[in-house]
Amino acid sequence: MESILFYIFGGLTVATALGVVFFRNPISSAASLVLSFFGIAALYAMLNAHFLAVIQVLVYAGAIMVLFIFVIMLLNLQADELHEKPFPKIYLLLTGLVLLAFLFAFAQLFQSAQWIFPPISESFGSIKAVGRLLFTEYLVPFEYSSILLLVAVIAGVVLAKKEL
Repeated sequence: MESILFYIFGGLTVATALGVVFFRNPISSAASLVLSFFGIAALYAMLNAHFLAVIQVLVYAGAIMVLFIFVIMLLNLQADELHEKPFPKIYLLLTGLVLLAFLFAFAQLFQSAQWIFPPISESFGSIKAVGRLLFTEYLVPFEYSSILLLVAVIAGVVLAKKEL
């Protein structure tokens, strides 16, 4: 049952990530990205990393997507720019079949090779383990990302501010 759910959520995540790339309408791409984030959160939950799953939904599917939608609305695209050209359904069918074949081939190839994937520790995904890694091994990248987000917020305020 767990492998079936993995293939469902993994396929959903990959398909919606492809939708982000192939949709011409930015709102459709953003909605596809939200579904991709939920698929990733479901995969985290299957790994018993419930904290990471909740953070994935709250931070990425919530806050980051609100920022993306805000930027899309700030661009003020015209109605003719938002219309999508019809996408041939045969491409979707072929992409789905190739993805399904790849997933089954990958599962058959690595089903007997359990030594490739090391066992997951009991504390994987817990708040304590994430905090320990975040503030010891990944402290410098964490600080760099906080500075980058601060600069992005300042740039957004400057760009959105009207001339006086």
